[in-house]
Amino acid sequence: MFGLFKKKSEKEKLQEAYTKKLSEVHKASQINRKEADRLAAEAEEIAKKIEKL
Repeated sequence: MFGLFKKKSEKEKLQEAYTKKLSEVHKASQINRKEADRLAAEAEEIAKKIEKL
């Protein structure tokens, strides 16, 4: 109950962004491969930030 309003840590925020970006990659890969590659590169950058934490 008390965790309802707990602020998310930087790592949690990055993991959420990473998951969202991977979802976008999957959707884009069905339509536009070049866009999917760009999004995958962005997801990789987020993964690197997570590893540094």
